Amino acid sequence: MSLQAHSEDRWQKALREKTQELKRCQKEHDVRSCLACKKILGCTVRNAYVNAVYESMNKGRGGGFEF
Repeated sequence: MSLQAHSEDRWQKALREKTQELKRCQKEHDVRSCLACKKILGCTVRNAYVNAVYESMNKGRGGGFEF
């Protein structure tokens, strides 16, 4: 097991998996960005990725986006 995989928490692991899924989807639809995809609105793959990003930032503590 690599050091990166060993030090990943569950939120980082979920983000890595959702990132890979998103990249596969973009490749399948021949786009470099979700913004170029006709299916962006309501896309479950993109929504799952966005949720994984949010969860990896707050480590499951909830709250809102704060920038």
